[in-house]
Formats: sequence, structure tokens, C-alpha cells
Amino acid sequence: MQNLVTVAAEAASQNPLIPALYDIGWSALCLVIILLVVWRFALPRVTKMLDERSAAIEGNIEKADAAQKEAEAVLTEYNKQLADARREAGEIRESAHGDGKKIVAEAKAQATAEAERVMTSAQTQIEAERQSAMVSLRTEVGGIALDLAGNVIGESLSDDQKAQSVVDRFLADLEASEKAAK
Repeated sequence: MQNLVTVAAEAASQNPLIPALYDIGWSALCLVIILLVVWRFALPRVTKMLDERSAAIEGNIEKADAAQKEAEAVLTEYNKQLADARREAGEIRESAHGDGKKIVAEAKAQATAEAERVMTSAQTQIEAERQSAMVSLRTEVGGIALDLAGNVIGESLSDDQKAQSVVDRFLADLEASEKAAK
């Protein structure tokens, strides 16, 4: 019992906030063992897991960068195709405008040529009719002139050659007087 009293007396003389030396020793040994287990087994697994996660994140970032570069390349290509399409549409519009002008010019040329042809044909026809009318008129005027001359002279002018020369001279005089009047 005396031992018990001695231990109790020692315990009463010691500060309760400071643990006993053997408690500190065993606690330090437990701490070292826990630290060795954590350092040897848990830390490599955690490090490996963090490295994998970091690699996955970096891979995703690289994929995102690649996708962004690809999207920019596609956008650039799209803009280039759009500009080419606009340029081509402008060229087609200009070509169509030029073709339209060319068609109008050709139509005008054809219309002018057709008008010239019709006018030439009409002039030829008018000239032919004029000549026909002149011949018919000469014949009728000649006949009338011969009848009148025969009545004035009192004899019949039946000689065709003589009658023709009288009619031609009469018409020549008539044309000369018309030209002088103009």
C-alpha cells in the first residue's frame, strides 16, 4: 500500500498538464509508425491519384485547345468560302449584266438590220412600181397625145416609130419643164 501512497504522492506533486515521460515515448513511437505507414502506403497512392487527375486535366486542356484551334480553322475556311461565294456571285451578276447588254445590243442590231432590209425592199418595190407607173403613164399619155395630135393635124398618126418619137419628145419636154419649175 505504501507503493500506492507513493505513486499517489508522486502524482500529486506532478503537473497535470505535462504528460509522463513514458506516455510521450509511446505516443512518439505510435506517431512514427503512423507516419511511416502514411509515407510508405497512403502518400504514393494519393500522389498517383493526383498525378492521374492532373494528367487528365492537362489532356482535357490540350483537347480543348486543339478543338478551339480546329474551330478557328473551320471558321477561317468558312469565311474564305463565304468571301469566294460572294465574289463569284458578283462575277455572275456582272456577267449576266454584260450578257444582258450584249443581248440587247444584238436585238437592236437585228432590228436595225431587219428595218434596213424592209426599207430596202420597200424602196425597191416602190421604185419598181414607179417604173411600172411611168411606163403605163407614158403609154397612156402617148396614146392621148397621139389622139390629140391627130385631131389637131387632122390625120391619123399610125406609124408607130414616128408616133413613139413624138411621144418621147413630148415627155422629155414635160420632164424638163418640171425640173425647171422645181
